[in-house]
Amino acid sequence: MPGVKETLSQRFGRCVRQLRLEAGLSQVEFGERCGFYQRYLSRLERGQANPTLNAMEVIANALGLTIYELWEKVKALPRQ
Repeated sequence: MPGVKETLSQRFGRCVRQLRLEAGLSQVEFGERCGFYQRYLSRLERGQANPTLNAMEVIANALGLTIYELWEKVKALPRQ
């Protein structure tokens, strides 16, 4: 829709999804790595969940990144 900007939650979720897929992980496998339910990760990837800082750190670590590296990737992602 014209004029509707992607929210930070949506952008973060899109980045996590992209990195998860690049790692070759399903949501179930990634959830097991993180200790999160697949349902939560699905909501997060669609921008419908707001993770805590601790959850973001767990996600980053499960992707082999620091939380700072993850945010750099979110920042570098082209806007939609």
